[in-house]
Amino acid sequence: MGFLEDVSELCDCHGIRSHKKFKKIKQLQTVEIKIKMDCEGCERRVKKSVEGMKGVTQVEVEPKQSKLTVIGYVDPDKVLERVRHRTGKKAEFWPYVPYDVVPHPYAPGAYDKKAPPGYVRNVLEDPEASALARASSFEVKYTTAFSDENPTACVVM
Repeated sequence: MGFLEDVSELCDCHGIRSHKKFKKIKQLQTVEIKIKMDCEGCERRVKKSVEGMKGVTQVEVEPKQSKLTVIGYVDPDKVLERVRHRTGKKAEFWPYVPYDVVPHPYAPGAYDKKAPPGYVRNVLEDPEASALARASSFEVKYTTAFSDENPTACVVM
């Protein structure tokens, strides 16, 4: 073992490797952002704000839905920050999902009048809204109690 230790000291492979910084390999992601676009100029500005970003492979703009879709090897937080900085507009991650995905799509926390047709708020990822979109234990307890005792009884809230 003495010979191998001497050879490894001469090579000093561990010293070389520790000085290099390894970059994280980014995954191919689809980032959807909600941003208001009034005219074609806004549309162009939003598209150009992310087109030149490193790692972006495709940019789609849907002005009627106020939606920007960026596909590429990017960090979603950096894309959102860049759109906000370059356009000067308020932007947020796309908060909507198809109404088929949500257990109670028309509950007060999920239903949103500003959502595009067929979409509701994503209450599965938003903890504040998800509490509103579910029946409370009080409602569940008394609804099942009355229906078990008297099937014709009606619960009025």
